Amino acid sequence: MTQTQRFPYRAVFVAAASALAVAAIGGSLTTIGPWYRHLHKPAWTPPDAAFGAIWTLIFALATVSAVTAWTSARAQIQREWLIGLFALNGFLNILWSLLFFRFQRPDWALVEVVPFWLSIAVLIGFIWRFSRLGSVLVAPYLVWVSIAALLNYDIVHLNAPFGLH
Repeated sequence: MTQTQRFPYRAVFVAAASALAVAAIGGSLTTIGPWYRHLHKPAWTPPDAAFGAIWTLIFALATVSAVTAWTSARAQIQREWLIGLFALNGFLNILWSLLFFRFQRPDWALVEVVPFWLSIAVLIGFIWRFSRLGSVLVAPYLVWVSIAALLNYDIVHLNAPFGLH
């Protein structure tokens, strides 16, 4: 086997560790306590238990996407951009949880969800250039964040104003 034909253990480890770090940090900021329970939410809000399962699937797919894209990238600059785009997305993912749950500011999170959503769309477009499969694996993430953004919007409109305590 040549260097490029070997199983990409390092890429798998880095992608999985990165996804687990983002999930762990974001999860630690996501407190489903009295404040969240007392928010007025739309009738279509998924059950709390669904969020963990969905995020687990999203992070697993993103991990596979990252490895697939990494191994499909032909140039080092593509790999560097891939790392940068995933890092930016991870930061925005964590920031959304920080704003919504820790700071209890769904209104700020609603503003932040725009660059968060765009970071996923850019990832999909960037990865598409060299890995169709990697790009498709990120698509459910975009769908889920779109749903979360709509939920965020409804929560803001049902509960505003925020920051008056």
